[in-house]
Amino acid sequence: MRSDTVRLPDGGTAEREWIEHPGAVAVLAVTDAGELVMERQFRYPLRTRHDRGSRGQDRSGEDPLATARRELAEETGYSAAEWTHVATIHLAIGVLERAHRDLPREAPHATEQAKLDEEEFLEVFTLPLATALALGARGEDHRFEDRLQPVLGRESPARRLGRG
Repeated sequence: MRSDTVRLPDGGTAEREWIEHPGAVAVLAVTDAGELVMERQFRYPLRTRHDRGSRGQDRSGEDPLATARRELAEETGYSAAEWTHVATIHLAIGVLERAHRDLPREAPHATEQAKLDEEEFLEVFTLPLATALALGARGEDHRFEDRLQPVLGRESPARRLGRG
């Protein structure tokens, strides 16, 4: 947590608190069968299990693509040779963080066992892309729709991901 004294447009000053974060990646991996590679993990701040794609924090200035490759392999055991950077977004105005959204250009394949950190417990599963979008459209799980639509735009998600 940092705090700065800033000059306001009217010439006055104010304190602004903000959090500096090294940045993170989120991976949208879709198999040849058109299924998202997902993780289910208990997230303490939310006090609930959370379904999501692989994601993780940059390590010591690590290149975002290297982070995406490492996180997908470590957390799921999947890997892909070719990748596409989809977007860079800022998740919260009060946090200096960049989240890079990366998409394997080829379908990922399970190549090894996941290598979780000592205090990391998660379940890896796949979910048909159409099911994820339907859950979001019905309001049963807003996270999929919220995350996929800004990244994929109005184009068919399956077509954009090269799987339809």
